[in-house]
Amino acid sequence: MVNAERFIKEAIDEIANETGDHRVVIALSGGVDSSVCAALASRAIGDRLIAIYVDTGLMRKGETDRIAHMFGHLNLHVVHAEEEFISALAGISDPEIKRKVIGERFIRVFEREARKTGALYLLQGTIYPDRIESEGGIKSHHNVGGMPLQMEFEKVIEPIRDLYKDEVREVAGALGLPPEIQHRMPFPGPGLAVRVIGEVTREKIDVVREANWIVEEELVDRYLPWQCFAAVLGLGTGVKGDNRVHGWIIAVRAVNSRDGMTADPVVIPYDVLGTVASRITSEIPSVARVVYDVTPKPPATIEYE
Repeated sequence: MVNAERFIKEAIDEIANETGDHRVVIALSGGVDSSVCAALASRAIGDRLIAIYVDTGLMRKGETDRIAHMFGHLNLHVVHAEEEFISALAGISDPEIKRKVIGERFIRVFEREARKTGALYLLQGTIYPDRIESEGGIKSHHNVGGMPLQMEFEKVIEPIRDLYKDEVREVAGALGLPPEIQHRMPFPGPGLAVRVIGEVTREKIDVVREANWIVEEELVDRYLPWQCFAAVLGLGTGVKGDNRVHGWIIAVRAVNSRDGMTADPVVIPYDVLGTVASRITSEIPSVARVVYDVTPKPPATIEYE
């Protein structure tokens, strides 16, 4: 395990030494990884840190407002780039290509914002499992294998690159970050795009956003999973009223894990799953079927793409 106090001192020194007197933009998602990086960088360079939160149009329900409220004390820039990301994903079904497209769009947004402020460096919350999975060919994380080769930044700084998720949470506690950040459920950098099998469309994103909201409402407080969410698998047949319908199939997934490298499905009573399925199919008319995923990692990954 990490020695949190020693790590914090070394990370602050590293950020200060690497950035000198220059401005730095940080990719802030609001998750524990980027929040820890923001806290470290704020201590290291103060108001030379510019926090950039990008609303990609692939965010969870209410996410952008929540981040703007929670991190209003920082020099936070909220960038609305929904059209840019959705348009870039049109016609793309391959998961790896999706991740690379999203990774490049993020960098281009950060570059534009950096030009406005004169920032030379990009700071981001890459952790060790991101590197393992990207370099091992499991999947290209948007902030590792999904990043473009050519960037305008002089350097990308990754203070927590050697930490696992549980170690990041320990550092968050030592930094005094609130529990809602320290223990926040992971959310993928590419957002809801990796919870849509196949091409990303506005309709699928709207469906999975509402389904994800229902899953979190029903399961988070009751079962405290390491992660839970909904994903759109495709189209299937169903019956609503007296009519045969062709609607979306939603997969529900809830897992427990320590560091994200392995995970086990949460055992959820059938009646609770029935409530989740009933809410999703009744509140989202275009959904015809709901299934529960009981596959551990490995052989499955936690996310679907």
